[in-house]
Amino acid sequence: MQDVRPLPHYLIQRYHGWRATTYAENAAWYRRLAGEGQHPRAMVIACCDSRVDVAQIFGADSGELFIHRNVANLVPPYDPDGDYHGTSAAVEYAVTALKVAHLVVLGHSNCGGVKGCHDMCEGHAPELEASTSFVGRWMDILRPGYKRVKEAGPADPLRALENEAVLTSLENLMTFPFVRDAVAEGVLSLHGCWNDIGHGGLEHYDRKEGTFVPV
Repeated sequence: MQDVRPLPHYLIQRYHGWRATTYAENAAWYRRLAGEGQHPRAMVIACCDSRVDVAQIFGADSGELFIHRNVANLVPPYDPDGDYHGTSAAVEYAVTALKVAHLVVLGHSNCGGVKGCHDMCEGHAPELEASTSFVGRWMDILRPGYKRVKEAGPADPLRALENEAVLTSLENLMTFPFVRDAVAEGVLSLHGCWNDIGHGGLEHYDRKEGTFVPV
């Protein structure tokens, strides 16, 4: 692999800092995690956005959360067609093997993926329309949500589409037979959240109100 280079120096420095402090102070816990395996209580599907740190938001320690991140925190519909399905595989493992009790979809403000979907659907991002665009084809998952937002005509369509990204993912989760069965049996609960990056806010979807409300 001649194209692979050593880690940047700043990452190496930060690793040594973590190893000498956080790890050293909790070495027994890490060894226990390594020996006993992971038993997370919840799975969180979040965006790849570097500004959204799931562990910090929920104050989680190592081993507490099973975290999967992708562009715009999307879950595709159940479609076992034999192709590569990173998100679907993560959901399957979390629900059927790890037996998580909670599955959280976490959206956020100023989401670039959601904006890309909006621009694409509005005809302002031809590069995402190309069949060779991985981002564009991934954001096709959110097209139904875009249509709902367009019909509703909200004052802030991007914020509304960020919420729709969460709701679309929750809807798609229920198309997975093992998710649907676990929810019906009462051993798994689904949750939708939205994080305001700039103000540190967190909202969750209230099904009775039919909207996102502050936690």
